[in-house]
Amino acid sequence: MMTAYILKLIFLIPVVGGMAFAALWLWRKVQPGMALGTRERMVKVVDAVPLGATGRLAVVDFGDKRLLLAVSRGGVQLLSETAQRDMVSPDAV
Repeated sequence: MMTAYILKLIFLIPVVGGMAFAALWLWRKVQPGMALGTRERMVKVVDAVPLGATGRLAVVDFGDKRLLLAVSRGGVQLLSETAQRDMVSPDAV
């Protein structure tokens, strides 16, 4: 009787652990409110540079504009805005 219990335990612990791992992996991939599959994002972070302990400069593409943002603990501030077609890629220079 005890042997059957131990065999069930040895079999079921990895099964339950695997199911928990699969559920967490799927949760991270899908995330609540997101549809399965890939979608094109409207906002894309091109680059970000840290400024001190809590601030950073970020270049963001949104629509047909490229925005330079100052991001800090206190908020986000728009520093500059240009059209993407005005931008020259680093490879072209």
